[in-house]
Amino acid sequence: MKIELHELTIGEIAEDYVDNEEYGVTGFNGKLNIRPKYQREFVYDVEKRNAVIESIIKNYPLNVMYWVKNSENDFEVLDGQQRTISFCRYVNGEFSLNGRAFHNLTSTEQKQILDYKVMVYFCEGNDKEKLDWFEIINIAGEKLTDQELRNAIYPGPWLSDAKLKFSKSNCAAFLKGNRYMNGTPIRQEYLETVIKWINNYNVNEYMSKHQHDPNANELFSYFLKVIDWVEMTFTVYRREMKGLAWGIFYNLYSNNIFDTVMLEKEIAELMADDDVTCKKGIYPYVLCRQEEYLSIRAFDNRMKRTAYEKQKGICTKCGKHFELEEMEADHITPWSKGGKTIAENCQMLCRNCNRRKSDV
Repeated sequence: MKIELHELTIGEIAEDYVDNEEYGVTGFNGKLNIRPKYQREFVYDVEKRNAVIESIIKNYPLNVMYWVKNSENDFEVLDGQQRTISFCRYVNGEFSLNGRAFHNLTSTEQKQILDYKVMVYFCEGNDKEKLDWFEIINIAGEKLTDQELRNAIYPGPWLSDAKLKFSKSNCAAFLKGNRYMNGTPIRQEYLETVIKWINNYNVNEYMSKHQHDPNANELFSYFLKVIDWVEMTFTVYRREMKGLAWGIFYNLYSNNIFDTVMLEKEIAELMADDDVTCKKGIYPYVLCRQEEYLSIRAFDNRMKRTAYEKQKGICTKCGKHFELEEMEADHITPWSKGGKTIAENCQMLCRNCNRRKSDV
C-alpha cells in the first residue's frame, strides 16, 4: 500500500459538507466520502464531540487521519470519521459549544478554526490492503466491530439496501424486532445476527454470495418470518426473550405444530419454578426438551452430606462404599417428573452409576 502524508485545513475538508440520509456524508468539495459503506453512523457523544472542537480552538493537535485515495479526485475516510464529522458539523452550524455556534464567533475566531491544519495520510491499495491497514490503525478509540470490517470487503447494492433495513437508528428491523434482539443497529449488530441465523453463522459466505444482488429483500423477508413466528408461538412477551437465537430456533422448529395455550402455561410454570435457574433457557427447552438449557438448581453441600451420612457412604445403585468426594448428588424423583431439589429427594451415587443413569 502506498502512503503519503498531506497537510489540509478544516476549511478545505469542510467545503461543501453534506450529511444526507440517502446519499451519505461527503466533504472536501464533494471529493471525500466521509462515511463509506463499511463505517458506522456517527456515534460520538456530546462530550467527545465537544472535545474535538475545544482541541481545535486551543490549537491542540488532533491525531493523524487516514484517507483512501481511490482516484485523483475520489477519497474515502479510512480512520478519523468521528473527528471529521464533529468539526464539519460545527462549521456547518449544526451545534454550539459553550453557547456559541460557529456563526456567532468573530471573523478572527472563525478563520482560526478554518485555517487549523489537519495531518492526513493518503493511502492507496486494494480492498484487502485497506482492511488490513484499518485493523492496524484501529487498535485504539472507537473500534470497528467484526461486521463493520466485513462491510469493507463486500460493498455493493446489497449492502447499501441491507444497511437501510438493518443498520439505522430506527430502521425497519429495529422497529419490528428490538424486543427480541441484542445490540444496536448502527454498530451492525442486527445485520450480523440475522446473517448468522440465515446462514448457519457463516457471515462471510453469505455476504460474498449476495454482494452484487440488487437488494437485501431475501434477508429482510427471512427476518420478518422469524419475528412473526416468535410472536405467534410465544403469545406472552417476557424480557427473558430478548437476545435469544430466534433465527436458529425458527430454522429448526418452525415446521412443528405447537399448542400455544399449553406452551404458555408450561412457560409460566417454569418461570415460577425455583429449581430453574436459567429463565432464558426455558424457551429453547420447551422447543427441544434438553434440560441443560434450564441449569436445574444443584443440591448444596449440606444436602449432599446429609444424604451421604444417611446412606453410610453406600451407592444406592451398585451397593458399594465410596468416599463423599467419589460420589455425586442425584434426584431420586427426576426433576422432569416433578422431583424437587430438596434434601428429601437427594441420593448419592458413585460417579459411574450416575453417568450411566444420565445416559439412559
